[in-house]
Amino acid sequence: MGLLSRIFRAKNGEAPSPPLQEVEVHFSYGSTNFQHLYALEDMLRHAISESGAGKYEGHDVSDDGSDGYYYLYGADAEAIYRVIGPVLAASSFMTGATVTLWFGPRKWRTPKRVIHLPS
Repeated sequence: MGLLSRIFRAKNGEAPSPPLQEVEVHFSYGSTNFQHLYALEDMLRHAISESGAGKYEGHDVSDDGSDGYYYLYGADAEAIYRVIGPVLAASSFMTGATVTLWFGPRKWRTPKRVIHLPS
């Protein structure tokens, strides 16, 4: 094993994994009845788990229910979006949502792609 291989190996002896990519879904909700938000969360969690494309991390929603976010992570943000895109399109409150694909750790110069779902 060369010097560089030893330096850049993970602590457990395996090669380091590629940096995680993120998919952030920002949406308007407009209600404090979170039933539909949780139902869509379950569908996203199931779709991403079944595909093996990544992991559903969670959501944030404002106290007044005006808007919220879903967060998903994996090795390929485009692959995650291909899995969740149809699920989002089928949800009535996802009209006008913004999906941001981050191609690496979120920093100032991290490449990203922003997708605006139809209104």
